[in-house]
Amino acid sequence: MQKIPLPQPLSERAPAKINLTLHVLGRGADGWHRLESLVAFSRAGDHLTFRPGEALSLSIEGPTAPAAGDVADNLVLRAARHFSQRFPHADLGAFHLVKRLPVAAGIGGGSSDAAAALRLLARANGVSLDDEALIEAARETGADVPVCLGARARMMRGRGEELGPLLRLPPLVGLIVNPGVPLETKSVFARMGLAPGAETGFGAHPALSPAMSGEALIAALSKGRNDMESAACRLAPIIGDVLAILSAAPGCRLARMSGSGATCLAIFRDCKAAARARKAILRAHPRWWVKSCVLN
Repeated sequence: MQKIPLPQPLSERAPAKINLTLHVLGRGADGWHRLESLVAFSRAGDHLTFRPGEALSLSIEGPTAPAAGDVADNLVLRAARHFSQRFPHADLGAFHLVKRLPVAAGIGGGSSDAAAALRLLARANGVSLDDEALIEAARETGADVPVCLGARARMMRGRGEELGPLLRLPPLVGLIVNPGVPLETKSVFARMGLAPGAETGFGAHPALSPAMSGEALIAALSKGRNDMESAACRLAPIIGDVLAILSAAPGCRLARMSGSGATCLAIFRDCKAAARARKAILRAHPRWWVKSCVLN
């Protein structure tokens, strides 16, 4: 661990994590659900800055900051504490989070914030992102934090701790839509009603290859699914409305819920089609959170 002088403050994006597929394979005897998911990331999201050498702290602002909960319980501070346990001589510091992503929305906002904090701490303290101790800190912080650490498309398995190699997917143009209904992951899993030790048997994940064209990728994604979608729609029926609206939009190639919801994703044939859909949705539903995205 070799520290070098760096400009201050340091900053990192904390992009939205989108589950292009989310297969629930079963539930272990320990109660944890086993997943298989193709994850990609937007190019925009929350923004985190860091001033090394100050006392560990976190301040939050932004349009979705009021929903972020108690600062003391925030995953950014939890990640910093886990980092400090593994690197006891590391400099911590003051974090400032601009919160733009909706909370409890199925797009990993808190996990991405925590991963951004770990990247900032690693940069400030000369720690490689491949350092096993850093990866352990990510695992300890939360199930989705390891995949958010790299913030690039890849397969995620198990509880989220088993990561496949980085994938160079063709850019996917689309919309991310959240109707303003928070949905807790544990509630959706509970609604699925899968008993410990049970297997789902819903079918294998579609095959992916590093050199897939955009058309081949869409075809593969169409054979996949989000196994949490049905349970989430029963808890929050508005998700079905969002999916129906996106599916009916001209140029939509695929519409699917992300994570445990209630955020949904639509992939469009081009930027113009996505922009027209965004404008139409906001005109009809001005209180919804609707963002254009490019996923990779």
